[in-house]
Amino acid sequence: MYPFGVGHHDPKLVVLSVTVAVIASYAALDLAARVSVRRGRAAWLWLLGGAGVMGTGIWSMHFIGMLALQLGGSVAYDGRINAASWLIAVLASGVALLVVRRPALTRSSLAGGGLVMGLGIAGMHYTGMAAMRVSPPIEYDLSLVAASVGIAFVASLAALSLSFRLRRRYSRGAVFAKLGSALLLGLGIAAMHYTGMAAARFAPGTVSLVPPSLAGLDDAFLAELIGLAALGLLGVTLVLSAFDTARAARTEAFALALQARNEQLRAAALYDALTNLPNRVLLDERLIQAMRRSERSGKPFAVMFVDLDRFKPVNDTYGHEVGDQLLKAVSERMQACVRGEDTVARSGGDEFIVVMAELARGLDAGIVGEKILKELARPFEVGSHQLDIGASIGISVYPDDARDVKTLVLHADAAMYHAKHAGRSQLSFFTPGMTPGA
Repeated sequence: MYPFGVGHHDPKLVVLSVTVAVIASYAALDLAARVSVRRGRAAWLWLLGGAGVMGTGIWSMHFIGMLALQLGGSVAYDGRINAASWLIAVLASGVALLVVRRPALTRSSLAGGGLVMGLGIAGMHYTGMAAMRVSPPIEYDLSLVAASVGIAFVASLAALSLSFRLRRRYSRGAVFAKLGSALLLGLGIAAMHYTGMAAARFAPGTVSLVPPSLAGLDDAFLAELIGLAALGLLGVTLVLSAFDTARAARTEAFALALQARNEQLRAAALYDALTNLPNRVLLDERLIQAMRRSERSGKPFAVMFVDLDRFKPVNDTYGHEVGDQLLKAVSERMQACVRGEDTVARSGGDEFIVVMAELARGLDAGIVGEKILKELARPFEVGSHQLDIGASIGISVYPDDARDVKTLVLHADAAMYHAKHAGRSQLSFFTPGMTPGA
């Protein structure tokens, strides 16, 4: 094996290579966020473009690090092998972005992705080293080669883990977290490269087999040129990503505002503004749904018409504000008396309608009705006032009392008036004799 220490590294180019590695790592973290939130064709465009940019950044760091090695003269490189090393870096980057795009990062996917990415980075490095046309051939310290592959694997695991954790964080703190992570990852990639370079053994007097392919450009100038090109590419990518982030944020804000407005319009159209109970529009839908469920299950459902007693004197005596607070309290007590699948709606004024779906027996509605009567008979505390009211309730049952929801509601209304005329705070089931003109 050739003696250790042949050749030396240009410190300025080493710093440039590490800088490229850190910025490429930050771009990778940022691209992971873009890929993870995109769907369809846009996701694949970001993934392919991101793999190209990320791979180019990593390869540029590697090639600048190779050019930083001074062997006493310019070294020629095989263009096809160099292109192959770049392609390996792009493919490894694509695998990384595919892994962090997944909804969940399991241990197996993290380990598999880290292994593929680590081997890809190591493969890029040693393929690039094979592109050097020197004589005598390069020999390697296998222990350092193994160490460099291990560093590549650990750096890849860290890159995938950090990219997944930070991919959907956009706060100011997340930016600093990405900067710190990029510094860590960049140093890891650089450590892998320079460990791999330390594994290479060059014989004293090593010379290039063929003249340099870029005549007139020394290694330092070529490294600076590649570094500037890579930094420019990464910079443009970060700017485009920032614009995309801002556009996505505006789109999301607009979508959220539109959703909130739609919900407001829906609430205004379907719910009572005072009690937040379903209004007549939504009640009609619930009635149709209850009828269809009844037809499928063969179980009856009931409509309960509730009219408050002695409510008008409350408005006349204490004003509409107290009356409104009383209606809210009434709606809360009524909702506490029914099941989650039942509907309590305000049909207007001091009138409420309850839809009781899928009852074992139609008479079971009377049990709930008695419970509502008892609850509404208890005094209400509204501000400094103690208010005593009651309610009259009429009940009709589908399909015994009607075969359509409109008639069913009319029959419940007729039963309620029968209860009110019977002395109030009463409950009545509909019978055919209660209809007008019967």
